[in-house]
Amino acid sequence: MTLTMIIVFFFQMAIGIPLFVALLVAALVGFFIMGDLSLLGKIPQQFYGGMSTFSLMAIPFFIYAGSLMNVSGLTDRLLRFTQTLVGHFRGGLGYVNILASILFAGVNGSAAADTSALGSLLIPAMEKDGYPKSYAAGLTAGSSLIGPIIPPSIFMILYANMTNTSVGGLFLAGIIPGLLLGAAFMLMNYYWSWRHGFPVRSEAAGISEILTAFLYALPALIAPLIIIGGIVFGVFTPTESGAIAVAYILIVGFFFSKKLNLKNVWAATCESARLTSSIFLIIGAATVVGWLLTFERIPMKFGLFVSSVVDSPLAILLVLSALTFIIGMFMEEVASLVLLTPIFAPLALQVGIDPFHFGIVMVLNITIALITPPMGACVFIASAVGKVDLGDLFKHIWPFVAVALAVQVLIILFPFFTTALPNLLIF
Repeated sequence: MTLTMIIVFFFQMAIGIPLFVALLVAALVGFFIMGDLSLLGKIPQQFYGGMSTFSLMAIPFFIYAGSLMNVSGLTDRLLRFTQTLVGHFRGGLGYVNILASILFAGVNGSAAADTSALGSLLIPAMEKDGYPKSYAAGLTAGSSLIGPIIPPSIFMILYANMTNTSVGGLFLAGIIPGLLLGAAFMLMNYYWSWRHGFPVRSEAAGISEILTAFLYALPALIAPLIIIGGIVFGVFTPTESGAIAVAYILIVGFFFSKKLNLKNVWAATCESARLTSSIFLIIGAATVVGWLLTFERIPMKFGLFVSSVVDSPLAILLVLSALTFIIGMFMEEVASLVLLTPIFAPLALQVGIDPFHFGIVMVLNITIALITPPMGACVFIASAVGKVDLGDLFKHIWPFVAVALAVQVLIILFPFFTTALPNLLIF
């Protein structure tokens, strides 16, 4: 049954059927193969149930907060601040790109939004400053992977919802890996900058200039503190934090930066609604497939098979990580996470892998797939906003994939990077 569903699913993907439809049709085929048509009523029940969880309401708020950040001018303030901090180094705009991704990650938790927002500004600027277009677009797509790792994270909310893991604990677990990923891309930028003689600013910004830029960016920097601090310290739930962040950005945009108006707020609302609806349709359809696989005891059978082949927790984690990465290369990321988590997470917990550690490994694997051919959604976005030839960008994206995978291996080998902060605050 499972093999037939996989064949049907990928055939539909090959001929261009929308993803959520392909998932539902594959599930329908599975129900017919089972032969018990009374179970067909589970399709609408699971489809709606997969989307109606309270914790998932945080996702549209975080997406909306990121959209409002862009149209309110707060993203520009972050870029100006990062420019004063690292813009004077050789390859300075590359560092600005990475540091801006780290700061922007604290608002909406979406790599796609990061690539779109920062790429439209930084790819043309880097090209004008002498950077190869493919490098500028590749670095923008690569650094956007920090978005779903540093909290808040849409992927972490999904994972926590499916595994009953603490969202606050997962958010804390992602901070160090996210900073490691940023540091790795900075090292890469350092190497390429010196090798290719990328431009350097004549002098560093003075203390007064940095302080001015910091105060100018302070309203934007407060938003991540509201989201992360409120969740981690139990002041409010992820959903409430997202709503408060949206309200805060609206107030700042209308009355402080004065860049918001009814027209661009409506545009941000429509864009957020479009993106949210596409994510929730995929979640609902993937939940139907996931229920069917669970009903057929696929997770248990998979766990018994893997346990019979490898028995070391580290070996099992490496196997699950490799499978997640490979599957993520050929499937949309939300669908991959929703489908694989119910199968892989029970096995990981059974062999004693820390739930926060495994959650971050899963999320990072799914995230890396965002820049990995042939799907690589962030590569498509970077190509579009930066007007870079897609084939050329796919050819030059592999060093960025390699850097991200190196960080992934480091995190797998040293769980301390993911467990230190949650353990510190006793999650």
